[in-house]
Amino acid sequence: MRNRALVLLVACSLAWVISPQAQAAPTLAQIQAQVKDLEEQATAAAEGAQEAKVKLAALQRSLSGIQAQAAIQGKNVDSISRNLGVIAVNQYKSGSLSQSLELLFSSDPTLYLSSAGSLESITRQKSIQLKKYQSATQKLNATSLTVADRLAQVKVLQKKLAQQSAVAQDKLKKAEAILAKLKKEDRERLARLAQEQEDADQKSSIEQAKALGGISGRAGLAIKFATKQIGDRYVFGADGMTYWDCSGLTMRAYQTAGVNLPHSSAAQSRMGKYVPFNQKKPGDLVFFGRPVSHVGIYIGGGKMVHAPRSGSRVKIASASSLGSKRLVAVRRF
Repeated sequence: MRNRALVLLVACSLAWVISPQAQAAPTLAQIQAQVKDLEEQATAAAEGAQEAKVKLAALQRSLSGIQAQAAIQGKNVDSISRNLGVIAVNQYKSGSLSQSLELLFSSDPTLYLSSAGSLESITRQKSIQLKKYQSATQKLNATSLTVADRLAQVKVLQKKLAQQSAVAQDKLKKAEAILAKLKKEDRERLARLAQEQEDADQKSSIEQAKALGGISGRAGLAIKFATKQIGDRYVFGADGMTYWDCSGLTMRAYQTAGVNLPHSSAAQSRMGKYVPFNQKKPGDLVFFGRPVSHVGIYIGGGKMVHAPRSGSRVKIASASSLGSKRLVAVRRF
């Protein structure tokens, strides 16, 4: 028992001594990787916010149309209701029913038949108006339910937009907090390394863009526009002409070619023509992540031009993957 206790004591002592070594401070390279990962997560969340924004705008347009329809239907119901009121008032004033009873026992049958015909006409008119009123009321009720449903959907999307935007900002704050804990000289070194990498990427991207062959049609126009933006900085939700996010760049690039796309990588991935990975051509849009959270323009040779993430610039890069995000779709416009 004494020996076992001694062994346990030695083991605990060794664990206490070794533990701080096992939890050694991360290297600058590891910190740089953490910051980049958080920036990419922030970018993905920002694209989620863009998708919610696009859906919200479409839903609000739909809601406005339905509300206008409901207003017209409401006026129609009011109009029919007033007509019914006029018929009832006139019938009351004329005393049609009491006159018909009196004439029923009249010595002049012609008067009775004339009155009966008038009463039948009034009744028929009232019946038609009642049917119109019922139909118009049913339509108005159905439209009102649709309006209520759309309003509920708007609230859900507004909440999602706010949440995704908050997630994006939170990821950036975490990255900033990691950097804030570093010594000043280490922060400056990381900033210098990042700057040097971006400068090298920009120089290489410009050279690659110059070497691109002549690409005709919409694809050529889109690529020409996008490559002119090489070196511009990434900013959440930006669509030019100095700052860009990934879907803002592709949206504007294809806009110059006469193709209207929404400002959302996920929404863009549902448009155009499906293309197998091994059949992609320059000008095709390439999408990454599940759910889709990034897009670039394929330029051939396994490369794409894109706006990568916060802290980076528009550049040419590999079109096969994007960190942990894999290529998931190719679309042609």
